[in-house]
Amino acid sequence: MKNDLIHIRTLGELKKSDYTPKSVKDELRNNLIRKIQAKETVFPGIYGFDETVLPDLERAILSRHNILLLGLRGQAKTRLARLLVHLLDEYIPVVEGSELNDDPMAPISRFANDLIAEKGDNTPVAWLHRDERYVEKLATPDVSVADLVGDVDPIKAANLRLPYSDERVIHFGMIPRAHRCLFVINELPDLQARIQVSLFNVLQEGDMQIRGFKLRLPLDVELIFTANPEDYTNRGSIITPLKDRIESQITTHYPLTIDIGRQITAQEARISEAQKAAIHVPEVLKNLVEEIAFAARESEFVDKKSGVSARLTIAAYENLYSTAERRMLRNGDKTTTARITDFWGVVPAITGKVEMVYEGEQEGPYTVAMNIIGAAIKKVFLQHFKNPSKLRKGRETDPYGVIRAWFVGNNEVDLLLDYTDKKYKDALDKVAGLQKAVEEIDIDKADFYTFMELVLHGLSEFEALNKELIHTKLIFKDFLASNMRGLDDEDEEETNLRDMF
Repeated sequence: MKNDLIHIRTLGELKKSDYTPKSVKDELRNNLIRKIQAKETVFPGIYGFDETVLPDLERAILSRHNILLLGLRGQAKTRLARLLVHLLDEYIPVVEGSELNDDPMAPISRFANDLIAEKGDNTPVAWLHRDERYVEKLATPDVSVADLVGDVDPIKAANLRLPYSDERVIHFGMIPRAHRCLFVINELPDLQARIQVSLFNVLQEGDMQIRGFKLRLPLDVELIFTANPEDYTNRGSIITPLKDRIESQITTHYPLTIDIGRQITAQEARISEAQKAAIHVPEVLKNLVEEIAFAARESEFVDKKSGVSARLTIAAYENLYSTAERRMLRNGDKTTTARITDFWGVVPAITGKVEMVYEGEQEGPYTVAMNIIGAAIKKVFLQHFKNPSKLRKGRETDPYGVIRAWFVGNNEVDLLLDYTDKKYKDALDKVAGLQKAVEEIDIDKADFYTFMELVLHGLSEFEALNKELIHTKLIFKDFLASNMRGLDDEDEEETNLRDMF
């Protein structure tokens, strides 16, 4: 609707203008066409769906369809639904005081019809902004037909002294009050089957009945539903007749690449400007955050049907900054660089966001989280360094030979999680061959020590080194030597027991 019409305040003035009633679906369609032709971004802030989800969504809008967005948790379903409000006209006229947002030129409620019959062209007109035309309801088992559709209100009947047979005693539910709006129901399978039945008429005929009243409300509503796949949502399912009436079912998905995941995380993470100024997060660690989500989705301990939300990487990224910030504050430093050891502060962002299978529950959430971080480190390590377990013996120089030899010489590295930057660098500098291994790859000099640490973690993931986390200290040592020492300790304990008896 053109903004130059919002000065109109009566039905008579509206009739003299060029205003023509238009359905919600036509508004969405017309404004989408305009945006596509003008090559404008239709869904800002949505990444990774350009070639998959968004074309399907645009086709559904052009077809004037009601829509079901089907996908695992954390796949931007609700965000997509909320962005549709920007495809509505900025303002629409309504009969002032109408709870059903009646169009003055096409009223549907008893209130609006009576008012127009009484006042004619002097009927007052108000203007409704598109931001007020979005209604969202989370489906829960306790939602009733009265909540969605409406019911007889005995208090209203008593106050107005009207019999229950008079339609003016009806209290309208959320859907009628969303007339000329977008109405979104999240987690549709959680809605009881008998409640889902109440949506049939709205979807198919565009009207509804309330408590047996012979009342036809030709509602104009764009219905959007979101749901997890039925095989995951054990609490209920979408009944087949309802699915049959929803014209377009669109399947969402997780980011397909690390770059897309990084765009989403950077957009959503709540990182203050002060944190960004004081803490440097190397690009390789930003990739590691995203690899954690990919590793979690592939983990044998995680239920793949439940999915791993994008909220995991967002929370993990925030925790990474906060872990580095806490260390910086404790050490009295002004600036610092995030480390791989800081990822131990990311564990709480993982444990609450993965649903484990039986084997994962046996391992425990902490162990599963550490396993996922280890798998992610392994992937990032191989993007920059050679696989230590696949070096061709006799035909290929071992780039880790000097490092291995240093650890075999009964040396070890202790990395305290709260080490100052100087102690952290000193601990890495003392490992023979470590700098040489990193110098052979092309990296930003500011991230040199991050890659030195990555080498140690990578070698430990391939069992070339042993890594132990003891309280707040990470210890790297020779894998074989540590195992032999473990056997020696067992032999000594057995000897001591024999001596006791």
